[in-house]
Amino acid sequence: MDCRHPLLDIAQSYLREFVAPQAAQIDSDPAALQTALKGLGERSLLALRVPQSGGAAEVSEETFRTFQEIVTRYSGALAFLQTQHQSAGGFLAKSENEALKQEYLPHLATGKRLVGVGFSQLRRQGEPALVAQPVAAGFLLNGYVPWITGFGCFQEFIAGATLPDGGAVFGVVPFVETYQAAGGKIIFSEPMELAAMASTNTVTAQLTQWFLPKERVVFIKPAGWIHENDRKNVLQHSFFALGCARAGLDIVEEVAKTKQLPFINTTFDALDRELLNCRAGILEAYRQPDADRLKLRAWAIELACRCATAAVTVSSGAANYKHHAAQRVYREALVFTVAGQTTAVMEATLSRLIR
Repeated sequence: MDCRHPLLDIAQSYLREFVAPQAAQIDSDPAALQTALKGLGERSLLALRVPQSGGAAEVSEETFRTFQEIVTRYSGALAFLQTQHQSAGGFLAKSENEALKQEYLPHLATGKRLVGVGFSQLRRQGEPALVAQPVAAGFLLNGYVPWITGFGCFQEFIAGATLPDGGAVFGVVPFVETYQAAGGKIIFSEPMELAAMASTNTVTAQLTQWFLPKERVVFIKPAGWIHENDRKNVLQHSFFALGCARAGLDIVEEVAKTKQLPFINTTFDALDRELLNCRAGILEAYRQPDADRLKLRAWAIELACRCATAAVTVSSGAANYKHHAAQRVYREALVFTVAGQTTAVMEATLSRLIR
């Protein structure tokens, strides 16, 4: 077990004092969400997996996952937005494109440069959604990206496009409607009307003959890389579910103080114990390669949903209000049930429901 990193205390203090009181507004208002993200940047919390040589913290895996869990506890929308940027930072840190690294890495932790990601389409079966054709000095990208979060907040995003050999090229492209002199263009949809976290401004992108110069290439991965990466990292999204579960229990614990019904305390104690056990199992699985990580992921997802349901239940009719905390956490549980979902995770999630 790592000693608690001081950055976690910095994060928790900020989230409790400034983010938690505005969680409902942050969930629905892009400006409020961007202000909350700026606060993380002011505390240099936006590039926790970037090496210290790149001007960031480079915390351990356990510390980083705990950070994700803490952010989710106080605001699912903020957690969802910042993790896009953290992922982009992780990609750039692993790039062999030194010029690109020098351009971005020193500015990611503070949010001076904000970068999103758009590569979920690589998980889809059938015809590739976004293809890359090698040409002189780069690639031509054609197709669409079905899911990019952070429109109007991030300046650029890293797109993943399928190559003729089945591999994928990842490159930095503008996150604003742009036309190239040679005829290439990238345009975006209006933000999607999502049931949860609408403030994250999630959009689709259409790329037509977009020229990606080799200077903007982050890296090239072989065929099947995305599926192997998902398999190895299946537990990563569990920490969002754990944070969401804790958010639900926070509501249950608070209501117990006013309604003073013994069965509410009994429920809280039981779910709290289970959440701690689930969390301990997930952390231990990082040290045990043969652990059944899919079952642990499904357990975390189910716990998030059960704790959110408990929050709704103790809140009674008030939970029907759109901006009620229990309503927000309930909708966040929906998001974290399917975020980063693979077929294997779907199967494990359903198996947990019928065990």
